[in-house]
Amino acid sequence: MSEHFDILVVGAGPAGIAAAVSASASGKRVGLVDDNPAPGGQIWRSGASLGAGARKWLARLDATPALRLQGWRVFGHPEHGTLRAECNQDCRDLRFGQLILATGARERFLPFPGWTLPNVMGAGALDAMVRGGLHIAGKRVVVAGTGPLLLAVAAHLSRRGAKIVAICEQARLRRFVPFAAHLLKEPAKLLQAAAYSVATRGSRFYTGCWPVAATGNEKLESVTLQRDGKSWDVGCDYLACGFHLVPNLELAVLLGCRIEDGFVATDDLQRTSSAHVFCAGEPTVIGGVDLALLEGQIAGLAAAGSKAEAKKLAQRRRRHLGFVRALKDASALDPQLRKLATEATLVCRCEDVSFSALREHACWRDAKLQTRCGMGPCQGRICGAATEFLFGWSSALAESNVRPPVFPAMVSSLGIPHEYTSPDDSLTPAANSIGNTKETP
Repeated sequence: MSEHFDILVVGAGPAGIAAAVSASASGKRVGLVDDNPAPGGQIWRSGASLGAGARKWLARLDATPALRLQGWRVFGHPEHGTLRAECNQDCRDLRFGQLILATGARERFLPFPGWTLPNVMGAGALDAMVRGGLHIAGKRVVVAGTGPLLLAVAAHLSRRGAKIVAICEQARLRRFVPFAAHLLKEPAKLLQAAAYSVATRGSRFYTGCWPVAATGNEKLESVTLQRDGKSWDVGCDYLACGFHLVPNLELAVLLGCRIEDGFVATDDLQRTSSAHVFCAGEPTVIGGVDLALLEGQIAGLAAAGSKAEAKKLAQRRRRHLGFVRALKDASALDPQLRKLATEATLVCRCEDVSFSALREHACWRDAKLQTRCGMGPCQGRICGAATEFLFGWSSALAESNVRPPVFPAMVSSLGIPHEYTSPDDSLTPAANSIGNTKETP
């Protein structure tokens, strides 16, 4: 079957929601597709802890006529103006006049001894599991890595009853001075930071500190932390560890969008180098929720033809870029982190490829051919970013010939001819949109 949209938005995080809301105001037929069962993305998962701003945008989305395809994953691009998506045993071709990519980002992991132990996980991953029902009350948690996500996760886990025994930021304190200066110009962010501080009061906060080992018999029991050449062990039940974010670029690359410095290149109206394709949010820059919302609105308005309104918002976007640069500089990874992995440390945990096996190779492609690094279920999404930092290789994505399926898909979905459409060429929210509040009887 196929479905036709004037404007199709891929990704229902803050940027995608803002794009769908803004585009829908034009009266054009808008679709919003996302592989999660509900809108919000990784940062606005459902729960009582959602802030007023998130609730407002979700309510605005509910009020639009946009068709929401929740639980659908886009995996292919069978022909011009068409994406192919899958949900359970169903497959659809989604045809569009204009396309907005708002595919978000994922956490960057750096391997160290013990990082594959159960209960060692990404900071955002642990946060998502708690929002999904994981019991964390009374558990001892170490939060480590870099970026604003650490404090946000620590604050949320603390409110859920976790004991945050340490918060470890790899950047040194002096790196945060310029960033703090930009925060002074952002009252809302200052209030947010103050709220995080209150929620995590009593927790030890370290800068220039990171985990060098995780130990335990069948699951995590303790973490070895290092700071200024000194190391010590901390008993804990969970280690939430993430070294900032990596943009999800697979669909953008598949569609031929130009990539610059690891991000999708866009103009002031969020247009990419590919005709009729816009991009918003973290695939263009890691800048936080406010910037993602702004870019989503610009893309939605521009795709709908409201360029004058979009240009006004583009001026506001430019004012955010100073904050973005300060955040990037503050979160730059310390070169000493390249020494975390030992010879035996697994870098590709899908295919059990060790650091020693990879260091013999000159580039990602060579390592992939000789060791199977990046050929497991994650398709290099975890180890690719790690090897880029560890060895200075070009990104796995840049050296790969990206082709469908960019995500796992059923063989039956791959074999559907491009020309095929159902006699009933429609996709109703009631039948096919998981979690859509606008269901028909």
